[in-house]
Amino acid sequence: MVNTDDVRDVYSRVSERYAATFFDELERKPFDRGLLDDFAARCRGNGSVLDLGCGPGHVPRYLAARGVDAEGLDLSPAMVDVAGRRNPGLAFRVGDMTRLPFDDGAVGGLVAFYSIIHLPRSDTPPAIRELRRVLRPGGLLLLAVHVGEGSVHAEEFLGEAVSLDATLFAADELAALLTESDFAVDRLAQRPPYPFEHPTERLYALAVAATGT
Repeated sequence: MVNTDDVRDVYSRVSERYAATFFDELERKPFDRGLLDDFAARCRGNGSVLDLGCGPGHVPRYLAARGVDAEGLDLSPAMVDVAGRRNPGLAFRVGDMTRLPFDDGAVGGLVAFYSIIHLPRSDTPPAIRELRRVLRPGGLLLLAVHVGEGSVHAEEFLGEAVSLDATLFAADELAALLTESDFAVDRLAQRPPYPFEHPTERLYALAVAATGT
């Protein structure tokens, strides 16, 4: 499995700068807002929704403003502290998305924007199965990844020297991962990067936890 210590360390070191850079990013991303608006409308009233890799908490904040019972989980204790300070009244907890601290079928929805990219490709299938485990039948998963083949390596991030890899995905690969983990793919959408983003295509998947019927 992936060594999470490196990822935790990187995001802990940049937590304040990350929040300053990305907390308001949804204001500049109409495509993402549209997906989250639809997700919120479909999840509202169906139980808690968890944002995995929540960073400074801007996605749970956005969903909560639309009537969703949203909370956040992040690998980095420092990032969870930042999220709590920036979003009073919302719940945030430290946790690993490959070993979620929830019972089977405990949550009604999951968001994972650029979270699974920090897993090696070989670790992605069990991680997707873990997401399915905590989702109730009919619950929704909204994923975002970078498009491509293989992975990319970074040695600098927000002014810090790092050693960080990001796994890239093709649309058919992501759809197959979801289908093989007992999800039904509702929608795949791809967009070019905004001018202020890293220059990779973005891929979003909305999937429904199978009901078994």
